[in-house]
Amino acid sequence: MERCADMTGFMTEDFLLTTDTAKELYHSYAEKMPIIDYHCHVSPKEIYEDKHFSNITEVWLGGDHYKWRIMRSNGVSEDYITGDRSPREKFQKFAEALPKVIGNPMYHWCHLELKRYFGYEGVLNGDTAEEVWNKANEILAREDMGARGIIEKSGVAFIGTTDDPIDTLEYHELIRKEGKLKAVVAPSFRPDKALNLNNDGFREYIASLAAVSGVEINSVSSLKQALYKRILYFNERGCKASDHGLNYIPYAEMSEEAMNEALLKALSGEKVSEKELQAVQTELLCFCANTYKELGWVMQLHYNCLRNPNSKMFGKLGPDTGFDVIGPCDCSRELAKLLDKMYSADALPRTVLYSLDSKDNSFIDTLIGAFQQEGYPGTLQHGSAWWFNDTKKGMREQMESLASLGILGNFIGMLTDSRSFLSYTRHEYFRRILCGLFGEWVEKGEYPADIPTLGRMVEDISYGNAKRFFTLEEII
Repeated sequence: MERCADMTGFMTEDFLLTTDTAKELYHSYAEKMPIIDYHCHVSPKEIYEDKHFSNITEVWLGGDHYKWRIMRSNGVSEDYITGDRSPREKFQKFAEALPKVIGNPMYHWCHLELKRYFGYEGVLNGDTAEEVWNKANEILAREDMGARGIIEKSGVAFIGTTDDPIDTLEYHELIRKEGKLKAVVAPSFRPDKALNLNNDGFREYIASLAAVSGVEINSVSSLKQALYKRILYFNERGCKASDHGLNYIPYAEMSEEAMNEALLKALSGEKVSEKELQAVQTELLCFCANTYKELGWVMQLHYNCLRNPNSKMFGKLGPDTGFDVIGPCDCSRELAKLLDKMYSADALPRTVLYSLDSKDNSFIDTLIGAFQQEGYPGTLQHGSAWWFNDTKKGMREQMESLASLGILGNFIGMLTDSRSFLSYTRHEYFRRILCGLFGEWVEKGEYPADIPTLGRMVEDISYGNAKRFFTLEEII
């Protein structure tokens, strides 16, 4: 006899809302707020072209490292993940693995996406895969289920993409000039390749940067000039933020002459020493920070990621294929010194700090308190639980730490950090966890049941704080 899953109590409209206060805060305040997705990796080209997806595998599994990691952990052969198996076969393997991920946010994310975008109220597993495949693909074939339709259905007001200094930003311009999309799509400046002197391809990248900026790069000063010209180019096209993906926080100081020698070595194909590398990176980060502050941008620093530890799979598939891991590195002193150098020079912009190691939560929360600036609530922010930390547990820990050591009411809330257009339900997931946490504090008598005050805080953390922090008031 075939057994059916008992759906009673699973992912109801009060999912994760265990108190009356939590339910009121979510349904009366958080649920209705628009989404500001200020850091993500979706393609502006796909937005402009209103990309339509031929099947759920393309929109769901294509490029989603979280799902790839689950399949690998379930022993699935790589040809079903990044290989040439059919989309239906790949979807089946994922569906068979999904029931095992109890306690993993992927289980919740997937079912929220199936519910919100495809109206599927059941559970996905190996037996229901065919049903879900057919239902999802039928809905994806609709005219309003392209990239733009998904964005608008999700209530997205702002999207901050991730863009290299040499990018033309042509699709951002086309979206803006067309003026049909309700959401604002803005570039974010990601100059990692210009700072990584020892990376393969550094010489070639600097040649491309020189060509697009019109600056001959043969010194740290000329590299700054090239970056400055590209920052202005981004600014003219609506950029509101930069983003720096750092494996660790660099800090070193050397003379200008020594840094120039290091850069020239890197441009000749030689490896530079760790001190030389960090000195150039420190100099460039401080220069960029000063420019960001002048333009009113936000600076984001993501750090403590150990990238590509599996050399065999890196050689086979390349970077950004789901093999990066948390890279615990005690660079707290370096981060403090870097912020101090910027602050002392009056060159510290509004800044968001993210560590991939959750053990850094308390440090970040106390550090931002040491460098807050007058006239604005929360000029330095502890960014939302990032990457491997955007779990129910990770989000709660990040918010509890920030609440204990800082001001949670000034928090700028959630982002997707995703390449998928279906990931906007992560904002719903976050908001439910936020309201659940507030509800628990009220029920325990740790905060008064002042619903208007709590409601405004929920709205601000969900939307309003980010709108102000990224100076979006005039465009959304």
